[in-house]
Amino acid sequence: MDSDTAGTLLVLASAAAFGTLGVLGAVAFRAGLSVPSALALRFAVGTLVLWGGLLGYRAVAGDDAPTLGLPTRETLTAVALGAVGYAGVSYGFFVGVERMSAGLATVLLYTYPLFVVALAATFLDEPVGARTVVAAGLTLGGVILISRGGASAFDPVGAAATVAAAGLYAAYIVVSRVTLETTDERVLTAYVAPAAAVSLAIVAALTDAITLPTTVTGWGAVVALGVVATAFAMVAFFAGLARVGAGRAGVLSTAEPAVAVALGAALLGEPVTPTIVAGGALVIVGVVLVRTAGE
Repeated sequence: MDSDTAGTLLVLASAAAFGTLGVLGAVAFRAGLSVPSALALRFAVGTLVLWGGLLGYRAVAGDDAPTLGLPTRETLTAVALGAVGYAGVSYGFFVGVERMSAGLATVLLYTYPLFVVALAATFLDEPVGARTVVAAGLTLGGVILISRGGASAFDPVGAAATVAAAGLYAAYIVVSRVTLETTDERVLTAYVAPAAAVSLAIVAALTDAITLPTTVTGWGAVVALGVVATAFAMVAFFAGLARVGAGRAGVLSTAEPAVAVALGAALLGEPVTPTIVAGGALVIVGVVLVRTAGE
C-alpha cells in the first residue's frame, strides 16, 4: 500500500473513531455517569494509552523518538490547553449530546473551522477570501435548517453549549498551531489528555457529580471513549496527516459528522429527517470550502 492510500485510510479511520464519541457518550449517560465523570474517565484512559504508546515507541526507536520532557513555557501551555481548552470543548459537546442527539451535536460542533478562520484572521493575520464568506453562509444556513428540522431532538441550550464548544475548539486549535512550532504533536497530546482528566475530575468533585460505571456496558463505554475516541483517533489522525497533508486530512475528516449521525440512528434510534440531512450537508460543504480555501 502506497503512502498516500495509507494516509487516506488512516484519516478516515480517525474520523470514524471520533464519530463514535457522541454515541459512546450517550451510552455512558444512560449507564448513569455524569458529564464531568464520563469525560474525566475518558481522558484518564486515553492518558494511559497515549503515554504507554509513547514510552513503548521510545524504547524501540531510541534517539529517533520525540523528547518526552517539555520546557516550562510549553508545559504550562499544554496544561492550559488540556485543563481549559480540550476539557471545556468536551464538556460543551457532551452537554449537547446529553440534551440533543449525538448526530446533531456532532454536526453543530463541526462549525468550528469557521471560528478557526475568524480567529486566525484576527490574531494571525491570515486572509479571508470570498470562498470563506460563501462557506460561512452555507454553514449558517445548515445550522438553521438543523434547528428547524430537528423537531424534539433540537434543544436550544444543548445547541448553544455545542456551538460554544466549537468556538473554544477553534481557540484551542489556533493556540496549538503556535505551540506545535516548537513541540511534537504526539507529546503535546500526551500532556493535554491528563490535564483535561484532572480538570474534569475537579469539576465533578465541586459539582457533587462524581459517578462511576456500575455495569459492564458503562465500563465498556468508558474504555471505548478513552481507547477508540481519544487515543486511537488522535494517533491515527496525526499518522494520516503526516502522509496526506493538512488540507486533504481536513477534508477527509468531514466524514466524522456523517458517521456520528449514522451511528446515532442505527444504535440509539435517533431521528434523521430530510431537513436534518440537508442541513448537515450544507455544514459539511461549508467546512470543505473553508479547508480548501487556500489551495
